[in-house]
Amino acid sequence: MKRQTALFFYILGIYVVLQFIWWGFHLIQITKELQAYNKAANNKAVMVVGEGLVFFSILIFGLWRIKTSIRKDHQLTERQNNFLLSVTHELKTPLASTKLYLQTLIKRDFTTEKREELLQKAIVENQRLEEIVESILTAARLENRTLKIHRERFNLNELIIALVDNYNLTSGRNWIVFEPSLKVEIEADAFMIKTILRNLIENAYKYAGSSEHLVVFLRKENNHIKFGTRDTGPGITKEMQKEVFKKFFRIENEETRSQKGTGLGLFIASEFARLNGGKLAYHSNKPQGSIFEITL
Repeated sequence: MKRQTALFFYILGIYVVLQFIWWGFHLIQITKELQAYNKAANNKAVMVVGEGLVFFSILIFGLWRIKTSIRKDHQLTERQNNFLLSVTHELKTPLASTKLYLQTLIKRDFTTEKREELLQKAIVENQRLEEIVESILTAARLENRTLKIHRERFNLNELIIALVDNYNLTSGRNWIVFEPSLKVEIEADAFMIKTILRNLIENAYKYAGSSEHLVVFLRKENNHIKFGTRDTGPGITKEMQKEVFKKFFRIENEETRSQKGTGLGLFIASEFARLNGGKLAYHSNKPQGSIFEITL
């Protein structure tokens, strides 16, 4: 909300409230004067006062809702601006890297091994670019409710083990530990479940790092399946815990941020959990860190 709009809104709201108070004050005085003359007129005055109080309450409620709506629009606009800044940065980096690798290949004569190494790096950057674009398209389909779910029965343990092994192999160390309690088969969209876990793992890697172990857990409680990640990173403040699953939200300011990202990962993970009949929740890890838990 612009400063001029906010100022106008508050001035108008204060003016209306003061006018009602002034009107009520005079009406009460008139009511007292009528009490000495006419009982019927007094009853009408009481009725008018009652209706005025109801209207005044509705007006105050309406002003509060308008203020809340404007504040939410302002927050959404800020997140959208941050998103545009982050996307610009995220798209520019792989494009610049790919361009550099290809220009280097053209201008210089390398051995076959070196050429393959540079080409592989260009392919990795291109895959990163594809993932960013895919995240943006997925968020748009979620917003428009055009994303369809494809349910199938699969072994959740095997999906998690394959994902953990792939991340550990890529990083060159076993920084992710899987804690299964039993073998679990579920009926859900395997692609969405895998995407949820990938987003949670990458989120933990960005903010907690790989110096400490990241735990991926899986357990069954009563008729519910619970799985997710548990890290020992800096965690999330109470003020921001309610915001982390909102679209475009990022903990850091885009102008001073130290971590890459578009602010769509946790939003997509939360929506995918919802589409599969579950819920993604955040809990603080004691004494330090974050727990992201999916319940199906």
